[in-house]
Amino acid sequence: MNVCIVVGARPNFIKVAPIIRAIAKAHEEGRDISYKLVFTGKEDDKTIEDSLFDDLQINRPDSYLGVDCENLNELTGLVMSKFELYLQQNPTDTVIVVDDLASTMAAAIVTKKQGIRLAHIAAGTRSFDISMPKEINRLVIDGLSDILFTAGISNNNIANKEGAELSKVYMVGNILIDNLRYNHSRLKRPEVLDKLGLEEKKYILFTLNRKALIGDEAHLEKLIKAMIRGMKDSTMPIIASLRGKAAKVVANIVASSSFPSIMKIIEPQSYLDFGYITANACGIITDSGNVAEEATFNQVPCITLNSYTEHIETVKVGTNVLVGEDPDCLCSALEEMVDGNWKKSGIPDRWDGRSAERILQILCC
Repeated sequence: MNVCIVVGARPNFIKVAPIIRAIAKAHEEGRDISYKLVFTGKEDDKTIEDSLFDDLQINRPDSYLGVDCENLNELTGLVMSKFELYLQQNPTDTVIVVDDLASTMAAAIVTKKQGIRLAHIAAGTRSFDISMPKEINRLVIDGLSDILFTAGISNNNIANKEGAELSKVYMVGNILIDNLRYNHSRLKRPEVLDKLGLEEKKYILFTLNRKALIGDEAHLEKLIKAMIRGMKDSTMPIIASLRGKAAKVVANIVASSSFPSIMKIIEPQSYLDFGYITANACGIITDSGNVAEEATFNQVPCITLNSYTEHIETVKVGTNVLVGEDPDCLCSALEEMVDGNWKKSGIPDRWDGRSAERILQILCC
């Protein structure tokens, strides 16, 4: 069986890495399965550090479609055109897509037009906000997919309520956790902690990725001031691991703020270094669902700057608390975090590091 795995951004590589390792192992053992990794972006994408593939222990993509543009409709069209050509030139039995990017949707559409089996990892995630482009992508991808691999029972329920046949939906668990368990023994204290003179569990980690938050600088300033208020008399710093525009905007706010700043902006970290920093933080403030999932696995208190999460088990079972974009709620939650008054939590069902194993077994049936 020839499998094509399509990724459109850095987080996608992290989620498909366990599948790649599982397929490579099965192939070495003599099973009739192989894969090709296709990246819809460019080979010199600045968001993908050189160490990522070594950290994940996977090979670099076999093919690059070379699409890189801001307009999502233009991006969708270009990916469709180039991925169609790829499939015409490369015999493929199954295409695996992950998450909810425009490039993911484009690949899904082309796959079905070519009559090829389509599998979607992280299926059944919804914000229930149809004004979000990603929500439309999710609906289209799930609607087209022959196999829906979900992370939890809530995702299963969503897929079933929307009409997906039970035989198409498989709760395989959270594949992100496969990487965390796989790499646990490989984590080492990064140099940046030594450079800042920080001890484990003596800092708060802050990450920021959502364009809507980054673009509203006035409101973001209110949130950052709320963080500083929430720290009260604590001597712990807030470590801000930020990329690109987010780093510039936050640095400007911190520099112009009348509040005494305890925020330290650091360079984006490698996958393994960031994994160590998240696992050993006192707490985390983020707008990333992936980071919130890592926090739950590591049992680190987490505040999410959003009113919803695609993985509600991080809230119901895990360490995650949603505060929306409300400065007062953020301040109150951070006070509890710093004081050590966080809610009791556990590890959600099937976060056992065997998701890729289940996926491979289903694909080969």
